[in-house]
Amino acid sequence: MSDGIPPLIVTVPTDLLAADLGALPDGVEVLVWTMDGPAPRDRIDLVVPPYQSFGAILPRLEDVRTRLVQSQSIGYEGVAEALPPGHVFANAASVHEASTAELAVALALAAQRGIPGFVHAQAAGTWASEFRPSLADRRVLLLGYGGVGKAIAARLAGFETEVVAVASRARDEDGMPVRGVDELHELLASTDVLIVSLPGGEATRHIIDDTALAALPDGALVVNVGRGPLIDTDALVDHVRRGRIRAALDVTHPEPLPADHPLWTLPGVLIVPHVGGATTAMRPRIAKLVRAQIDRLLAGEPPLNVVLDTRP
Repeated sequence: MSDGIPPLIVTVPTDLLAADLGALPDGVEVLVWTMDGPAPRDRIDLVVPPYQSFGAILPRLEDVRTRLVQSQSIGYEGVAEALPPGHVFANAASVHEASTAELAVALALAAQRGIPGFVHAQAAGTWASEFRPSLADRRVLLLGYGGVGKAIAARLAGFETEVVAVASRARDEDGMPVRGVDELHELLASTDVLIVSLPGGEATRHIIDDTALAALPDGALVVNVGRGPLIDTDALVDHVRRGRIRAALDVTHPEPLPADHPLWTLPGVLIVPHVGGATTAMRPRIAKLVRAQIDRLLAGEPPLNVVLDTRP
């Protein structure tokens, strides 16, 4: 930059993201750093790590001076343990909500309408008509009413469902009455479809445990697009094995799910490999967020979405 002002150094993990940023203001230098080797500079104003990678790569910032570490994921459990002191960490709120909500509704529809069974019948050349439960007229409980939960609610609006939102505290948000988590077990007793989109961490670990699963009526569907440990996997296996409930899961615990895990083969379980945000919608949205952070750093404004600050 002119007048002796140092450039704003930005690193991104791929050439694709560098290109997606488009034309940037003068004085912004973008470098591609996959973070599988030493940092290209000892001062990097904005670091964008690879998608869904924290534990092995964040320690590489030990000797790097940064102003912001911008994640490409919404979740950030484990970051506090991996991120060296002296950094500000932001999550990717606004990037994955649309795609994750799409998948939540797709999983619910596929499980309700028996799409996996029809796919297997097609492979076998079998015309196997079946009467299935609808999504229409079902009572859907959204456990989590942050960005993803709200996006799911918006997409369910056209499906003629009764939506009940539950979050950490009761409130009214934009006309939606949100119930407190202290009412969860009572509400589960009349729930047809439970969609979980809470963040991970100790505060929410096994929030859906054996007692919560037992509160659900027979035949209920559990959809998890949040984090695997939100659900007690052993309890889930037990209830599904007994034919009590069904499950449609984007996330599991453990993850990846071992090849010999019973969830793979239990009737009534649909599994996809943590692909909630893995769509074409991610590229323009993460580029837009990174550009916004660049503009804010240049203007001396606080960054968006800060969830952790390890500076002294």
